[in-house]
Amino acid sequence: MDAGTWRGIFTVLMLLLFVAVCIWAFSGRRKTDFEEASRLPLDEDDQNRPPA
Repeated sequence: MDAGTWRGIFTVLMLLLFVAVCIWAFSGRRKTDFEEASRLPLDEDDQNRPPA
């Protein structure tokens, strides 16, 4: 096997990994986790307030 074959195999593996991450990120099961994470900056956090 020459370098071109290895590069082709590596490219196909990276493409499959990219597609798998996209499917994972946009799946319906992750929606609630992402909605919760999107509200984190808006939640009040007592740790970041200066002492009164």
